Amino acid sequence: MKKLLLTVGAIAVLPQMALAHVGHHDSPAFLSGVMHPVGGADHVLAMVAVGLWAAVTGGRALWALPLGFVGAMLAGGGMGAAGIALPGVEPMILASIVLTGLLAALAWRAPMAVGLAVVAVFGLFHGHAHGTEGPASGLLTYAAGFALSTMALHLAGLGLGLALNALSARMATRALGAGTAFAGLALAIA
Repeated sequence: MKKLLLTVGAIAVLPQMALAHVGHHDSPAFLSGVMHPVGGADHVLAMVAVGLWAAVTGGRALWALPLGFVGAMLAGGGMGAAGIALPGVEPMILASIVLTGLLAALAWRAPMAVGLAVVAVFGLFHGHAHGTEGPASGLLTYAAGFALSTMALHLAGLGLGLALNALSARMATRALGAGTAFAGLALAIA
């Protein structure tokens, strides 16, 4: 497990992976949308952390946190595509990695309204980045692609967390949350 965490951490801090907002617009709009969230460590880490947090929280959070993030992300994507400014997008994306990873590490069981508000705020900022970097045409298929890719990343974190929890390794799930928060800090200073 230690080797896995070190490998994931090393990969997460590679500077070229931090550049999620390079666009993939030489591809069809749907594929471009699918590729955007997985194109940089900032998005991958935050979205997996949402799944980890949902896994350690359990109950309705298993589906509500990922869906809340994606719903707000689509709204933020619309804002970005429409040219509506949202200040501090990059710092909020980095904050989302650190805070969501920390919440997973602490296994904080927030009241549902609070948990949804947290992921919705962060989803809005992630979506704004996606929408701002989106292609000039094919916005709806691009949005479908980035929503699908984001949900897959949430499910990866959720599945990993649930699998570790089932193996009575809940501390490993929490350790991955802490590793995510640490990687977010590393990206912030990289």
